[in-house]
Amino acid sequence: MPDSAPRIRTILVDDEEIARSTLRTLLASDREFEIVAECANGLEAVEAARALAPDLLFLDVQMPGLGGLEVLERLDPDRMPLVVFATAYDRYALEAFDRCAVDYLLKPFDDDRFFRAVDRAKARLRTEAAAEIGRRNAELRATVQNRGDAAAPLRRLAIQHGTRIEYVDAHEIEWIEAADQYVQIHARGGVHLLRESMDRLERMLDPAAFLRVHRSAIVALAAVRTFETLESGNGQVVLRSGERLPVSRSRAPEIRARLA
Repeated sequence: MPDSAPRIRTILVDDEEIARSTLRTLLASDREFEIVAECANGLEAVEAARALAPDLLFLDVQMPGLGGLEVLERLDPDRMPLVVFATAYDRYALEAFDRCAVDYLLKPFDDDRFFRAVDRAKARLRTEAAAEIGRRNAELRATVQNRGDAAAPLRRLAIQHGTRIEYVDAHEIEWIEAADQYVQIHARGGVHLLRESMDRLERMLDPAAFLRVHRSAIVALAAVRTFETLESGNGQVVLRSGERLPVSRSRAPEIRARLA
């Protein structure tokens, strides 16, 4: 997994430090995980989950004050992380799965059993992320198909990075580059890969803010610093980031007029 890829943000919740240490050591061998908090009781877990919006909780069931099942009752259902319960008590298993737990680890568990639970969590996260991207892309396509002259242009894109979805606002985009069946969105100093066609994306964007300068490039007009005419009759734009993009001869007059 590349170092730049988003990690699975994870919180460990157990009132026993040795139990948290075991989970921490096991997860350290998997670079896809980032432990964002460790909690020794249920109240800490509720506060951490609300503040940090993790992807995954490893959650003990029985803890002083507030148990694991009660922790889930206090979290927002719309922002609920996946949960792997880890406990010494098997009598809570049925209720745990009723709460849509990914897995139920009965202590003491061995490494193989732990990593089976981890694989299930990864698979669930991939499935949910893919479903969300599919829903967002369906919305975008419906917007294009049903758009009238008065319809508002696209304001944000949903882009999948591993198990996470990142939302990029249109005003943050500097330029867009064709990449086979995908497009590369250059925004916020980073590059995001989106499965979409240039033609369809061009129709989604605000024509007052974006311009197709080449069959393989769309630029945000606000990001253009200079336009240069080349000896060949073609042109190029230099963006504020220093990036130089070709401008086809047929599109050069329009971009000169739009930038004037």
